[in-house]
Amino acid sequence: MIINTGQRTDIPAFYSKWFMNRIREGYVLVRNPFYPTLVTKFILDPKLVDVIGFCTKNPRPMLKYLDKLKDYGMFWYVSITGFDTDLEPNVPKIDDVIEDFIILSNKLGKNSVSWRYTPIIINEKYNIRKHLDTFEYIASKLEGYTDLAVYGFVDLYDKLKKNHPEIKDTTNENKILISKEFLKIAKKHNLSLRLCSKEKWLSEYGIDTNGCMRIEDYERSINSKLDFKKKMQARRGYCSCYLSNDIGAYNSCMHLCSYCYANGNKNLILKNYQNHFDDSPFLIGRATENDKIREVSQESYKDNRLTLF
Repeated sequence: MIINTGQRTDIPAFYSKWFMNRIREGYVLVRNPFYPTLVTKFILDPKLVDVIGFCTKNPRPMLKYLDKLKDYGMFWYVSITGFDTDLEPNVPKIDDVIEDFIILSNKLGKNSVSWRYTPIIINEKYNIRKHLDTFEYIASKLEGYTDLAVYGFVDLYDKLKKNHPEIKDTTNENKILISKEFLKIAKKHNLSLRLCSKEKWLSEYGIDTNGCMRIEDYERSINSKLDFKKKMQARRGYCSCYLSNDIGAYNSCMHLCSYCYANGNKNLILKNYQNHFDDSPFLIGRATENDKIREVSQESYKDNRLTLF
Protein backbone atom coordinates (compact mmCIF):
# COMPACT_ATOMS: atom_id res chain seq x y z
CA MET A 1 0.00 0.00 0.00
CA ILE A 2 1.12 3.57 -0.73
CA ILE A 3 0.40 6.46 1.64
CA ASN A 4 0.85 9.98 0.30
CA THR A 5 1.26 13.10 2.43
CA GLY A 6 1.48 15.94 -0.03
CA GLN A 7 -1.16 16.15 -2.75
CA ARG A 8 -3.65 18.09 -0.60
CA THR A 9 -1.25 19.97 1.67
CA ASP A 10 2.42 20.08 2.68
CA ILE A 11 2.61 17.83 5.73
CA PRO A 12 6.44 17.78 6.03
CA ALA A 13 6.60 21.57 6.07
CA PHE A 14 3.81 22.36 8.54
CA TYR A 15 2.57 19.18 10.22
CA SER A 16 5.62 17.01 10.78
CA LYS A 17 5.12 16.67 14.55
CA TRP A 18 1.50 15.60 13.99
CA PHE A 19 2.61 13.11 11.36
CA MET A 20 5.15 11.51 13.68
CA ASN A 21 2.49 11.25 16.38
CA ARG A 22 0.39 9.32 13.86
CA ILE A 23 3.32 7.05 13.07
CA ARG A 24 3.85 6.41 16.77
CA GLU A 25 0.17 5.67 17.42
CA GLY A 26 -0.04 3.56 14.28
CA TYR A 27 -3.07 5.00 12.50
CA VAL A 28 -4.54 8.14 10.95
CA LEU A 29 -8.11 9.32 10.28
CA VAL A 30 -8.87 11.15 7.04
CA ARG A 31 -12.04 13.02 6.18
CA ASN A 32 -13.52 12.70 2.73
CA PRO A 33 -13.03 16.19 1.20
CA PHE A 34 -16.52 16.12 -0.35
CA TYR A 35 -18.41 14.34 2.46
CA PRO A 36 -16.64 15.37 5.68
CA THR A 37 -18.50 12.97 7.99
CA LEU A 38 -17.19 10.02 5.97
CA VAL A 39 -13.88 9.12 7.59
CA THR A 40 -11.28 6.62 6.47
CA LYS A 41 -8.94 4.96 8.93
CA PHE A 42 -5.52 3.93 7.65
CA ILE A 43 -3.22 1.70 9.67
CA LEU A 44 0.36 3.02 9.48
CA ASP A 45 2.12 -0.29 10.00
CA PRO A 46 5.32 -0.69 7.93
CA LYS A 47 4.25 -4.27 7.27
CA LEU A 48 1.27 -2.87 5.35
CA VAL A 49 2.59 0.48 4.10
CA ASP A 50 5.20 -0.21 1.44
CA VAL A 51 6.05 3.42 0.68
CA ILE A 52 5.22 6.83 2.13
CA GLY A 53 5.18 9.48 -0.58
CA PHE A 54 6.23 12.98 0.47
CA CYS A 55 5.57 16.03 -1.74
CA THR A 56 6.96 19.19 -0.21
CA LYS A 57 8.47 22.60 -0.74
CA ASN A 58 10.24 22.44 2.61
CA PRO A 59 11.53 19.08 3.87
CA ARG A 60 13.58 20.58 6.71
CA PRO A 61 11.09 20.02 9.58
CA MET A 62 11.04 16.30 8.74
CA LEU A 63 14.78 15.76 8.52
CA LYS A 64 15.17 15.15 12.26
CA TYR A 65 12.62 12.32 12.06
CA LEU A 66 14.17 10.32 9.21
CA ASP A 67 15.76 7.76 11.52
CA LYS A 68 12.38 7.12 13.13
CA LEU A 69 10.96 6.38 9.68
CA LYS A 70 13.68 3.90 8.74
CA ASP A 71 11.25 0.95 8.76
CA TYR A 72 9.19 2.58 6.01
CA GLY A 73 9.99 2.95 2.35
CA MET A 74 10.03 6.60 1.30
CA PHE A 75 9.78 8.49 -1.96
CA TRP A 76 10.22 12.27 -1.88
CA TYR A 77 9.25 14.87 -4.47
CA VAL A 78 10.80 18.19 -3.48
CA SER A 79 9.56 21.27 -5.35
CA ILE A 80 12.18 23.94 -6.00
CA THR A 81 11.16 26.76 -8.34
CA GLY A 82 12.90 29.90 -7.15
CA PHE A 83 9.79 32.09 -7.14
CA ASP A 84 9.80 35.12 -4.86
CA THR A 85 7.24 35.84 -2.13
CA ASP A 86 4.81 37.35 -4.65
CA LEU A 87 3.94 33.81 -5.72
CA GLU A 88 5.30 31.71 -2.84
CA PRO A 89 4.92 33.80 0.34
CA ASN A 90 6.18 31.23 2.87
CA VAL A 91 8.49 28.96 0.89
CA PRO A 92 12.14 28.89 2.06
CA LYS A 93 14.90 30.37 -0.06
CA ILE A 94 16.05 28.31 -2.99
CA ASP A 95 19.52 27.47 -1.64
CA ASP A 96 18.09 26.34 1.69
CA VAL A 97 15.80 23.83 -0.03
CA ILE A 98 18.65 22.64 -2.25
CA GLU A 99 20.73 22.02 0.88
CA ASP A 100 17.93 19.99 2.45
CA PHE A 101 17.42 18.06 -0.79
CA ILE A 102 21.06 16.99 -0.71
CA ILE A 103 20.70 15.88 2.92
CA LEU A 104 17.70 13.74 1.95
CA SER A 105 19.57 12.23 -0.97
CA ASN A 106 22.62 11.39 1.14
CA LYS A 107 20.42 9.83 3.80
CA LEU A 108 17.96 7.88 1.67
CA GLY A 109 19.72 7.47 -1.67
CA LYS A 110 19.11 9.37 -4.89
CA ASN A 111 16.45 6.89 -6.06
CA SER A 112 14.25 8.08 -3.20
CA VAL A 113 14.42 11.81 -3.93
CA SER A 114 13.30 13.66 -7.06
CA TRP A 115 12.95 17.30 -8.04
CA ARG A 116 9.88 19.17 -9.24
CA TYR A 117 10.04 22.50 -11.09
CA THR A 118 6.37 23.33 -11.35
CA PRO A 119 4.31 25.26 -12.16
CA ILE A 120 5.91 27.42 -14.83
CA ILE A 121 4.27 30.84 -14.87
CA ILE A 122 5.31 33.33 -17.54
CA ASN A 123 5.02 37.06 -16.93
CA GLU A 124 7.20 40.16 -17.09
CA LYS A 125 9.11 39.23 -13.93
CA TYR A 126 9.34 35.49 -14.58
CA ASN A 127 10.15 35.52 -18.26
CA ILE A 128 11.52 32.60 -20.26
CA ARG A 129 15.14 33.59 -19.67
CA LYS A 130 14.53 33.68 -15.92
CA HIS A 131 13.06 30.17 -15.97
CA LEU A 132 15.88 28.76 -18.06
CA ASP A 133 18.55 30.30 -15.83
CA THR A 134 16.82 29.11 -12.65
CA PHE A 135 16.32 25.59 -13.99
CA GLU A 136 19.97 25.43 -15.03
CA TYR A 137 21.13 26.65 -11.62
CA ILE A 138 19.06 24.13 -9.65
CA ALA A 139 19.93 21.27 -12.00
CA SER A 140 23.64 22.00 -11.59
CA LYS A 141 23.32 21.93 -7.80
CA LEU A 142 21.32 18.68 -7.74
CA GLU A 143 23.47 16.77 -10.22
CA GLY A 144 24.46 13.46 -8.69
CA TYR A 145 21.82 13.69 -5.98
CA THR A 146 18.83 12.65 -8.11
CA ASP A 147 18.15 11.14 -11.51
CA LEU A 148 14.79 12.78 -12.14
CA ALA A 149 13.45 16.27 -12.81
CA VAL A 150 9.77 16.98 -13.36
CA TYR A 151 8.40 20.21 -14.79
CA GLY A 152 4.94 21.47 -15.60
CA PHE A 153 2.99 24.53 -16.70
CA VAL A 154 0.40 26.29 -14.59
CA ASP A 155 -3.05 24.74 -14.77
CA LEU A 156 -5.76 27.40 -14.75
CA TYR A 157 -8.36 25.92 -12.42
CA ASP A 158 -11.58 27.90 -12.01
CA LYS A 159 -10.68 29.08 -8.52
CA LEU A 160 -7.24 30.17 -9.73
CA LYS A 161 -8.84 32.23 -12.50
CA LYS A 162 -11.13 33.81 -9.91
CA ASN A 163 -8.56 34.46 -7.18
CA HIS A 164 -5.59 35.36 -9.36
CA PRO A 165 -6.71 36.54 -12.82
CA GLU A 166 -3.25 38.01 -13.36
CA ILE A 167 -1.83 34.49 -13.77
CA LYS A 168 -2.09 33.54 -17.42
CA ASP A 169 -1.64 30.36 -19.40
CA THR A 170 1.59 29.81 -21.31
CA THR A 171 1.39 29.91 -25.09
CA ASN A 172 2.04 26.67 -26.95
CA GLU A 173 4.99 28.31 -28.67
CA ASN A 174 6.61 29.05 -25.31
CA LYS A 175 5.76 25.59 -23.98
CA ILE A 176 7.68 24.08 -26.88
CA LEU A 177 10.63 26.43 -26.45
CA ILE A 178 10.91 25.82 -22.70
CA SER A 179 10.50 22.06 -23.08
CA LYS A 180 13.27 21.83 -25.65
CA GLU A 181 15.65 23.91 -23.53
CA PHE A 182 14.81 22.07 -20.30
CA LEU A 183 15.50 18.78 -22.05
CA LYS A 184 18.96 20.00 -23.07
CA ILE A 185 19.72 21.19 -19.54
CA ALA A 186 18.46 17.96 -17.97
CA LYS A 187 20.65 15.84 -20.24
CA LYS A 188 23.64 18.03 -19.47
CA HIS A 189 23.21 17.31 -15.76
CA ASN A 190 22.35 13.60 -16.09
CA LEU A 191 18.67 14.01 -15.28
CA SER A 192 15.68 12.32 -16.83
CA LEU A 193 12.98 14.89 -17.62
CA ARG A 194 9.23 14.35 -17.29
CA LEU A 195 6.24 16.55 -17.82
CA CYS A 196 3.64 17.04 -15.08
CA SER A 197 0.89 18.69 -17.08
CA LYS A 198 -1.88 18.02 -19.56
CA GLU A 199 0.15 18.85 -22.69
CA LYS A 200 0.72 15.27 -23.76
CA TRP A 201 1.27 16.51 -27.29
CA LEU A 202 4.75 17.66 -26.17
CA SER A 203 5.81 14.04 -26.60
CA GLU A 204 6.32 15.04 -30.25
CA TYR A 205 9.38 16.98 -29.06
CA GLY A 206 10.99 14.14 -27.14
CA ILE A 207 9.36 14.90 -23.79
CA ASP A 208 8.33 12.06 -21.47
CA THR A 209 4.63 12.73 -20.86
CA ASN A 210 3.70 9.40 -19.26
CA GLY A 211 3.13 10.70 -15.73
CA CYS A 212 5.43 12.05 -13.05
CA MET A 213 4.59 9.79 -10.07
CA ARG A 214 4.74 6.24 -11.34
CA ILE A 215 4.70 2.80 -9.81
CA GLU A 216 8.28 2.34 -11.04
CA ASP A 217 9.37 5.32 -8.93
CA TYR A 218 8.00 3.73 -5.78
CA GLU A 219 9.67 0.47 -6.75
CA ARG A 220 13.08 2.07 -7.30
CA SER A 221 12.83 3.90 -3.98
CA ILE A 222 12.54 0.61 -2.08
CA ASN A 223 14.46 -1.63 -4.52
CA SER A 224 11.55 -4.03 -4.82
CA LYS A 225 8.79 -4.86 -7.26
CA LEU A 226 5.25 -3.95 -6.22
CA ASP A 227 2.30 -6.05 -7.30
CA PHE A 228 -0.56 -3.56 -7.48
CA LYS A 229 -4.02 -5.08 -7.66
CA LYS A 230 -5.56 -2.01 -9.30
CA LYS A 231 -4.08 1.11 -10.88
CA MET A 232 -5.96 4.37 -10.42
CA GLN A 233 -5.16 7.69 -12.06
CA ALA A 234 -5.28 11.05 -10.31
CA ARG A 235 -6.92 13.00 -13.15
CA ARG A 236 -8.54 10.73 -15.69
CA GLY A 237 -7.96 11.67 -19.28
CA TYR A 238 -4.50 13.14 -19.11
CA CYS A 239 -2.71 12.24 -15.86
CA SER A 240 -0.87 8.92 -15.83
CA CYS A 241 0.30 9.08 -12.21
CA TYR A 242 -0.54 6.35 -9.75
CA LEU A 243 -3.21 7.55 -7.33
CA SER A 244 -2.13 6.76 -3.78
CA ASN A 245 -3.98 7.24 -0.49
CA ASP A 246 -3.58 10.85 0.58
CA ILE A 247 -3.89 11.64 4.29
CA GLY A 248 -3.84 15.43 3.93
CA ALA A 249 -6.62 18.02 3.82
CA TYR A 250 -7.36 20.77 1.33
CA ASN A 251 -7.14 24.43 2.38
CA SER A 252 -4.52 23.80 5.03
CA CYS A 253 -1.15 24.60 3.43
CA MET A 254 0.48 27.69 4.90
CA HIS A 255 2.86 28.20 2.00
CA LEU A 256 -0.08 30.18 0.55
CA CYS A 257 1.24 29.90 -2.99
CA SER A 258 -0.85 31.97 -5.40
CA TYR A 259 -1.12 29.20 -7.99
CA CYS A 260 -2.06 26.32 -5.67
CA TYR A 261 -4.89 23.99 -6.73
CA ALA A 262 -5.32 22.65 -3.16
CA ASN A 263 -5.88 26.01 -1.48
CA GLY A 264 -8.77 28.39 -2.02
CA ASN A 265 -9.94 31.02 0.41
CA LYS A 266 -7.12 32.40 2.57
CA ASN A 267 -9.40 32.94 5.57
CA LEU A 268 -10.44 29.29 5.43
CA ILE A 269 -6.80 28.20 5.27
CA LEU A 270 -5.94 30.23 8.35
CA LYS A 271 -9.02 28.93 10.17
CA ASN A 272 -8.10 25.34 9.39
CA TYR A 273 -4.51 25.87 10.44
CA GLN A 274 -5.69 27.20 13.80
CA ASN A 275 -7.94 24.14 14.10
CA HIS A 276 -5.00 21.75 13.83
CA PHE A 277 -3.94 19.77 16.92
CA ASP A 278 -0.79 17.67 17.03
CA ASP A 279 -2.49 15.04 19.22
CA SER A 280 -5.57 14.61 17.00
CA PRO A 281 -5.90 11.60 14.67
CA PHE A 282 -7.26 14.09 12.10
CA LEU A 283 -5.02 16.62 10.39
CA ILE A 284 -7.66 19.30 10.88
CA GLY A 285 -10.03 19.28 13.85
CA ARG A 286 -11.15 16.38 15.99
CA ALA A 287 -13.75 13.63 15.91
CA THR A 288 -17.47 14.50 15.92
CA GLU A 289 -20.50 12.44 16.90
CA ASN A 290 -21.63 12.32 13.26
CA ASP A 291 -18.44 10.73 11.95
CA LYS A 292 -18.78 7.40 10.16
CA ILE A 293 -15.39 5.70 10.35
CA ARG A 294 -14.44 3.09 7.77
CA GLU A 295 -11.27 1.05 8.15
CA VAL A 296 -10.02 0.11 4.70
CA SER A 297 -8.61 -3.26 3.79
CA GLN A 298 -4.84 -2.85 3.57
CA GLU A 299 -2.12 -5.12 2.30
CA SER A 300 1.48 -4.93 1.25
CA TYR A 301 2.14 -4.94 -2.49
CA LYS A 302 5.77 -5.81 -2.05
CA ASP A 303 7.10 -8.87 -3.83
CA ASN A 304 10.07 -9.87 -1.68
CA ARG A 305 11.18 -12.37 -4.28
CA LEU A 306 12.10 -9.65 -6.75
CA THR A 307 14.58 -6.79 -6.34
CA LEU A 308 15.63 -4.26 -8.96
CA PHE A 309 19.36 -3.91 -8.31
